[in-house]
This record gives sequence, C-alpha cells and structure tokens, in this order.
Amino acid sequence: MTKQRDSIYATPLTQVSDFAFDAQVASVFPDMINRSVPGYATIVNTIGRLANRYAQENTRIYDLGCSLGAVSLSIKQQCTVPGVHITAIDNSNAMVERCQSHVNAYRGAIPIDVQVADILDYRFEPCSIIVLNFTLQFIEQEQRTSVIQKLYNALLPGGLLVLSEKVTHEDPVADALLIDLHHEFKRENGYSDLEISQKRAALENVMRIDTPERHEARLRETGFTTVQAWFRCFNFTSWIAIKGNANEHA
Repeated sequence: MTKQRDSIYATPLTQVSDFAFDAQVASVFPDMINRSVPGYATIVNTIGRLANRYAQENTRIYDLGCSLGAVSLSIKQQCTVPGVHITAIDNSNAMVERCQSHVNAYRGAIPIDVQVADILDYRFEPCSIIVLNFTLQFIEQEQRTSVIQKLYNALLPGGLLVLSEKVTHEDPVADALLIDLHHEFKRENGYSDLEISQKRAALENVMRIDTPERHEARLRETGFTTVQAWFRCFNFTSWIAIKGNANEHA
C-alpha cells in the first residue's frame, strides 16, 4: 500500500472550497491524517485492543465514517472473539472504493463488509461495538444527539461506543494554547503556514466542533452509564462509553 504525500493546500488558492472527502483527499488520506492528528496511530491501535475486550460473540461491530478502513483493519487484526462481523460505513464513494481495496489486501478470520451509506438514515442491527473515529464532528450539531441516541439503542447491554473528536475549550486562553500547539505539531510534520491556514479555512463550514463537556453530557443524556476520556492530546480527545452491564465485559 503506497502512501502519497498530502500537498493539497501547498500552493495559494484563489478560493478555498469547503473540505470534502473526494478522490483527491482519499488519495493522500493516510499521510494527511497521520501528519494532522496527534496520536492517531495510537488511537487506531487501541481501538483494536478495546474491540478484543468488549466484542461479544457472534455480534456485529460498526466502524462509522470508516474512511480507508484503518479502524476496521485494527479490529480485524487484534480481535479474537468468535463470530464477530465488521460493517464499515462511509458516505464518500472515493473513500469506500479505496477502503475496499485495503480490506481486500488483508487476510483474517473476521469479515469486513464495506458500504456506502449515510449513517443518519442507516438502520443499525443489534451490535456490541460502534466506533465513531473523528466522524461525529462532520455531522450537523443539532443532529448529533439523535445520532448518538440511535447508536445507543442499537448497542447490546455491555456494548461499547468509541468516540474520537477534535474539540474546543471554554477557556479562551487554554483553547488558543492548544490550537497553537496543534499547529506547531503540524509544522513539525512538514506542513507550511499556508497549508495550515488554507486547510483550516476549508474545514470552517463543514466541521463544527464541540467542547469535551458537551460530548460527555450528550453521551450521558442518551443513557451511557460509563463515560471516560481515555486519550487526550492538544485539542483531540477519544472517549469510551459503555451501555449498562459494563461489569460483564470489563
């Protein structure tokens, strides 16, 4: 699997279009995400470990907003629970096409079904694990509670939701500091100030981020009994949320 370098925003653009998961982004996505999100590889690897702990025999696992399938493949490689089946969903045809080629390149006991679909309309089957790895942030804010409620309803007792998000903070001084540290991280990974600025402008209208407190309140409001941030770096956080009977699968 070759990794193309992300240079989408490397030259000045007359007009910066809204960010989209199109063929151009899909072609450079592994490089883009690893150079843009601190700890991304750790998050993906740990999701595979969590799946091995919380997957229930003969149940479905959902990877929502699967992009090129990194989470699905991490679960496939690390989960040894019998009879599980992964359904990987993304609403981008370009992402799904490349995801399918990546999935086809890996052998393993766990089947992965890759689908083009909108999770807002999707009818979920009962499942033991759902992953939203930097996905909810691209859904309209007023729709997020209903999405999380629908996912909670689909989870079996003891089921696990993994939610990873870029976040903002109520304290403006802290928020500005964490944004600066993130931009410094991107510069260290080879992005120019022009690339950082143009990418931020492209995301402005399509990625509206919440505070950690809002995410946690939403998870609890929809019924999750255990909500815990397990990863934090700058303005990026990942949570586990468990539906009832957590002690049976801890």
